[in-house]
Formats: sequence, C-alpha cells, structure tokens
Amino acid sequence: MKLLSASILAVALLAGCGSMSSKTAGMPDTPTRTADGVLVGPNGMTLYTFARDTAGSGKSACNGPCITNWPALAAPDAAKPMGDYSVVVRDDGKKQWAYKGAPLYYWSKDMKAGDRTGDGFANGNWKIARP
Repeated sequence: MKLLSASILAVALLAGCGSMSSKTAGMPDTPTRTADGVLVGPNGMTLYTFARDTAGSGKSACNGPCITNWPALAAPDAAKPMGDYSVVVRDDGKKQWAYKGAPLYYWSKDMKAGDRTGDGFANGNWKIARP
C-alpha cells in the first residue's frame, strides 16, 4: 500500500499537481476571476466599473465619500500589471486594480456572492465589470 501511495504522489508531482511553479504558492494568476459571466473579486463579490473613470488614465474618479459606497478592489503595494490588469494609484495613495484600464470596485450594498444590485446605479454610471 505504501508503494502505491508513493507512486501516486510521484505521478501527481510530475503532472504538476503539487509542484511549486515560478510564482509564489497561493498567488492567483489574476486579481479577479469570472463567475456567471462577470468579474468577481477574491471574495467572490461582483465587481463594477464607473463611467466617470477614464480607462487607461491610471486614475480613479471615485474618491472621498464615493469610495465608502464603492470600495476599490485593492492591489498590494508590490502589485505589477499583468495581462489585461493594471494598477491605479488612488488620490489617497492606495493602489487599486483596473481591468483593461478601468478601475474596479465593489458595491457596498451587495451582501453576498452573486449579488449585482449596483448595476445601472446613479443613472447608469455604474456597470458590472465583464471579461
């Protein structure tokens, strides 16, 4: 039985099922994932874009009281652009992820994964982020 377990482990390691890659273990390939056709953050909550942001400008137009209702998808200080993702430095100096140049936000009124209550909010200025 031990020989069989060791053989299974060896095959799994060779197949990459338990091997360490060049990236840090536990680090995602991207800061978001797709669920039901929309972008969601690491917590599974729906992400949104803001029409007043200028895609590719590297800035967020949602500051002050706005950011209380629309929390940014925070990026770590060491975050670097990857694929369609870039990093925005906010007015408060914190970093935020952007997708195809558009900063990404959560909606504070969404209570659980799958909620999409912010779509079309404020005369359509807030839209669900889609891949």
